[in-house]
This record gives sequence, structure tokens and C-alpha cells, in this order.
Amino acid sequence: MVPGQREDGQAAVELCALLPLLGVLALGLWQLAMWGEATWAAGAAARAAARAEAVGGDAEAAARRVLPGRFEDGLRVVADREGGAEIRVRVPLVAGGGQLFTVTERARFAPQGG
Repeated sequence: MVPGQREDGQAAVELCALLPLLGVLALGLWQLAMWGEATWAAGAAARAAARAEAVGGDAEAAARRVLPGRFEDGLRVVADREGGAEIRVRVPLVAGGGQLFTVTERARFAPQGG
């Protein structure tokens, strides 16, 4: 320490310098969790849509029933007549609104013969 200099408040200044970095890190982790939830939910919605399509039901309605409301905006369901479905879900930004990217999941369901 240089004679005549005081270190009072140095920890507070360092904390203030780190707070924005910690905030960005927290938002990044939250966004990663949102991406994981969107991927998991899209997979569940794809399976539901494929089951509905395989038995003659409404694939989009089945997907919407399974999907959490925050992912319904921009939902796209493409079903084929062989029991397959593709779901596209927008991943919303956790800060600022809008979307970051789109998650796509596919599923196929074949009813068991009997």
C-alpha cells in the first residue's frame, strides 16, 4: 500500500464491477434452461401429435394440449398420413422479448396391429 492511500470501499467497487458480469451470466443460464425446456416440450408435443395423427385425430390440437403456453406462439405442426409429426417451437428470449431460435422435433407413431 502506498503511504497516504486508503482502501476503504475497495470491496464495494469490485462488487459493482462484477455485478453486470454476474447478471449476464445469470441471463445466459436462464436462456439455456429455456432452450432445454423448449426442446423437451417440443419432443412431448411431437409424440402427442404423431399419436393423434396415427389414430385420425387433430395433430395440432394434440400438440397444443401438451405444449406450455409460452411456447405456443409460432408453433408449427407438420403431420403426415403415416403417423409422423414434426413440431417447430420458437424459443423466446428471457430478456427483451422476441425469439432466439427455433427448436424442431420429430416423432413417428405406428399403432400396434391386432
